[in-house]
Parts: sequence; C-alpha cells; structure tokens
Amino acid sequence: MHTALYIFSSILIIISFVPLIRNDYWTFRVFEYPRLQKLVLTIVSLVLLVIFCEKTTIFYIYITLLSGTIIYLTKQILPFTPIGKKQILRAKKDIPDQSISIMISNVFEDNTNYQGCIAEIKKTGADVVLLLETSHKWMEELREATDAYPFRIEKPIDNTYGMLLYSKLELKDSEVKFLVEDDIPSIHTKVILPSGELVQLYAVHPTPPVPNENPRSTERDKELLMIADEAEKSELPVIVCGDLNDVAWSYTTELFLKTSQLLDPRRGRFFLNTFHAHHFFMRFPLDHIFCSTDFKLKRMKRLYNFNSDHFPILTELQYERSADIEQEENTLDVDQEDIALAKEKKEKC
Repeated sequence: MHTALYIFSSILIIISFVPLIRNDYWTFRVFEYPRLQKLVLTIVSLVLLVIFCEKTTIFYIYITLLSGTIIYLTKQILPFTPIGKKQILRAKKDIPDQSISIMISNVFEDNTNYQGCIAEIKKTGADVVLLLETSHKWMEELREATDAYPFRIEKPIDNTYGMLLYSKLELKDSEVKFLVEDDIPSIHTKVILPSGELVQLYAVHPTPPVPNENPRSTERDKELLMIADEAEKSELPVIVCGDLNDVAWSYTTELFLKTSQLLDPRRGRFFLNTFHAHHFFMRFPLDHIFCSTDFKLKRMKRLYNFNSDHFPILTELQYERSADIEQEENTLDVDQEDIALAKEKKEKC
C-alpha cells in the first residue's frame, strides 16, 4: 500500500512538471492538458499519504514535493477562475449594430446526429457559425439550417479537418489557406458588422500532438504562431476562433497570446471545458475564441452536445473602440525571448 502510494505520487509530480521541458514531442505536450485533474489527484495523494503512511524521512520529502506541486498547479489554474484578473471586460450597454455572436462546434465527423446540430444552430441564431470536422456529408445534411445564412465559406474535407463557416453578416476578402499542411485548412475573412465596422476573423483547426496524427506539436504550434503574427499586424479588430487542439493555459497558447496581443474572455471567469463531452473527469478547454482589445464580452456559454466529442460554445462580443484604453492593462506582457522562440518555431517543419 505504502509503495503504491509513493509510486503514484511520483508519477503525479513528474507529469505535473514535465510540460516545463520545451520539447515538441507529444509525450511532453500532452501532459499540459489535464491540469485540473492533476491538481485533484495530487491533493488526494497527499491526503492518502498523511492517513496511511508512517512519518519517515521519505514521507516528509514526498509531502513537501506534493505540497509544492499543489501550489504550482493552483497558481496555473487560478487565472481561469473568478479569482483571476479579467482580460475582457463585460459590456455595460447593448449596442446591437456593433455586436457579433459566434457559435463554434466541432461536430465529430463520424457523428450522425445532424438534426441535433441543426437544432443548436437554429436555437442560438448566431451571426456566425463555425463548424469543424465537417465532411461533404455533413455539409449537405446541414442545409436545413445553413441555408438561412447568405454568406458562406465551405471547405468540406473527409479527413476530420473540413471547415464550414456561415454568416448572416457580410463577408469580405475571404480566403481558405493551407498554412502548414496541405490538407489542414484555415479560414481568413473580414466580417462587416451592421455598423459598417470591419472585423478580421481567423478560423483555425490545427492537428493535435498525438501519436496517430502528429507525434510532435510542431505543425500545430507553427500554424498558431503564423496566425498570431497576422493578428498582431492587422489594423482591424481581430477575432481568432476554432478548435486549437491545445488548452487555454499551455505554453503555446500563452505564446500565441503574447505574440498576437489578443485576449482570452475566459480569464477571470471559468474554464469552459469543451472536450471530452462524454467523459466528465477528462475535460479540457480545447475550443477557443480570442479577440483584440477592441471588444467587450456580452456572453459566453457552453451549448448542448449532440453526440459529438466536443461541446459547442457560443460567444457574443461587442466592438467598442473605447475598450482599448480600459483593457490595455490586461494584455499579456511580451517577453522578447518568447518572441524569439516563436520565430524559431515558425521556421521549423
């Protein structure tokens, strides 16, 4: 019993700190995902050691290591709780012609509950709907809902990386790009708000660092940092959304935010876990929306799951130029060493 507890504690300590090793191989990157789960298990392990183990030297060493791990993980998690500092302020007044609502849903290509997805699209009535993992079959089956959207960018692909974007707002200068891999698209378009304001929108879905797809995170990281570069250079308000196949607190996401100078509306509020929809204890925030300081948050919520492995999310933002001044202090400081690493990553592959 004692030996098993010490082995279990050792594993928890190792997997909690191994993501600090800046290696792109999946065995290092995948342990960035279950941060909350690691915290819960570490607390449980510490309690079990106190209850069942003798107070020897090794006991006190492990109690110290586990306590340090708990402090470290707690510090990483707090920014995504109400205790943390908000990056995006709440909109205090409703300005409909400067608002945009976006529904993001990874439908899971093998899922056949088309009617469930149609119901969610109709129920939300979002201005923009981004659907991921969409095959040709999915595109055709969703016509009942998507025909209501006059503007569209459709790139169905039968490889779990198809992408469909539908909009009630006019789109301009729309492009589908393959930034890193020939079969992994991203959508780049400008959205015209009812007020006439142009917003630059990027929709992305890079590959995850897993053995059966990409054993390294290099391609994912490179695509995200290329988008971050474009976002930082844009003279328009920017929104980046999609399934990033990365968690909100990872090193790559932090680097993305620093490089792009975009903000995360979840900080200071909640995790908003979207994957895995069928396993309560193993859920992570993989579907994201980031925006520039031109926006304030009206609402953000998780939607009903229609048999996909992801929950859809709905976010409504409001463009307010004055938000620049109010939210400026919430942007992440840019570390020049981090920027140098970002440039190095972009030159890989």
